[in-house]
Formats: sequence, C-alpha cells, structure tokens
Amino acid sequence: MGRVISIFLFLVIFCSEPSFAGVIKGKVSTAKLKAPKDIVVYIDKIEGKELSSSGEPAKMDQIKLVFIPYVLPIIKGTTVEFHNSDDVKHNVFAVGTENFDLGTWTKGITKSYTFNKLGDTAILCNVHPEMEAYVFVLQNPYFAITDENGQYQIKDVPSGSYKLKAWHNRLKPVTKDVDVAASGELTVDFGLK
Repeated sequence: MGRVISIFLFLVIFCSEPSFAGVIKGKVSTAKLKAPKDIVVYIDKIEGKELSSSGEPAKMDQIKLVFIPYVLPIIKGTTVEFHNSDDVKHNVFAVGTENFDLGTWTKGITKSYTFNKLGDTAILCNVHPEMEAYVFVLQNPYFAITDENGQYQIKDVPSGSYKLKAWHNRLKPVTKDVDVAASGELTVDFGLK
C-alpha cells in the first residue's frame, strides 16, 4: 500500500504540467476624476488562447436611478442580466461596440443580453437620460477594476510578455509592456489624462 501511495505522489509531483502564474498590481492616478475608481486594468490579448465566458451571468442593477455598477468588465460571450430594483419604470439601451434596446420594464423584472464583441458599450435609459454605465468586453479573464484609491490587482496571470492597458470612459487609455514572471508580483502604476 505504501508503494502505491509513493508512486502516486511521484506521478503527481513530477509528471503533471506545472501551472506558473504571477500577480500584477499597482495604482492608477488621475487628476480628471474625483476618485480614481472604476478604471479597468487588463491584459489586452493572450495569443493562442481563445477564452470564453464561464457561463455565469453578470449583473447590472438600477437602484435609485443609477446603474450599479458604473463599469462592468466581462469576458466575451458573457450574458449580462439587467435588473430593475426601483419603483419606477426603466429602459435599457446600448450604444457603442454593441447596439440594442431591451425596452422598458417595471420593478422586479430582469432582461438579459449576451455580449459578443470586444470593446466598450454605453448603457443608457431613455426614461432617465442622466443614467449611464458601461460594459467593457474583454478577450480574457486577466483584468481588475480599481477601487476608490486607484488600487488594482490581477491574480493568476500566466507568465509571459503582454500589453497591459488601463481604460476609463472619460480618459485616454494607456498601454504598457509588461513581463510577468512565473511567480511573484509585478507592480505597474498608471497615470491617466
């Protein structure tokens, strides 16, 4: 019995394909926003890998006449559920990479749309023109959204050389070349204008 366990451990340790991944973290700063939040930091492309959605839907709600979240980064092929938690009717329509109109509905109803094109799409309500949000469709799951202080962290990034980008709908995007090691952390800070 001990010999079987030893052989099993040998095979697991020495014959399995290693999985090497690093962490990219940093801070995004800008003088053009009240707070450097809702900025998407992402790896633009991972060559040779066609990645798709996990199948789990993402959610955008309408609460007190505001879309929540303001920026929703997702992977291509993800379905977004649009909820209405307000006591008033809302409409959801989109302009940008994807264009659609889901119509108008009341509290408690959910409508969905699957995003299949890379890029940003503005989400709007024709009943309340002050309402605005963004769905940002990406090629891979290696992205993060900044917090109130502009901090971000992307975990489990495969080792390699990539283009790391920072995007916000009101700012000029910035791209940096990065080399991610098989382990450890890489700090990359951005200044957006």
